[in-house]
Amino acid sequence: MSLKARALAGALVISIPLVGYFEGRSLLAYLDPVGIPTICDGITQGVELGQTATDAECDALLAAELGAAITSVDRLTKQPQPDTRRAALGSFVYNVGAGAFATSTLLRKLNAGDVAGACAELSRWVYAKGRKLAGLVKRRTAERQLCEVAL
Repeated sequence: MSLKARALAGALVISIPLVGYFEGRSLLAYLDPVGIPTICDGITQGVELGQTATDAECDALLAAELGAAITSVDRLTKQPQPDTRRAALGSFVYNVGAGAFATSTLLRKLNAGDVAGACAELSRWVYAKGRKLAGLVKRRTAERQLCEVAL
């Protein structure tokens, strides 16, 4: 296993169950709460209603997409972060996208060394198309707790 793969593995082991729990798994594409076609564990890229997937395909998609999210976290943060924080932020980026993370106050605070303030920012990201979603409140609470583990 390469050094890069080993570095990613720790955060993936922590974040896969977190994301799986909050996303849920559907082998048949459906519309998410804001009307986006979704399959597996929250996968939206290239998904069309009526599409199906197997558990093995969903496992592979989740690992690839979450790995990309964690890689974005690693690329955008100025200091190395513990695996628990990388997992929390990877889950967040998986959900909101790397672009939103890249321009967020959360990242600005993290890169300025205000880790507690950065983790607290997660609690603000509970809206989808202007609606506060209970599922996002629960997810951000879990992500924040994980983000704060190494404080």
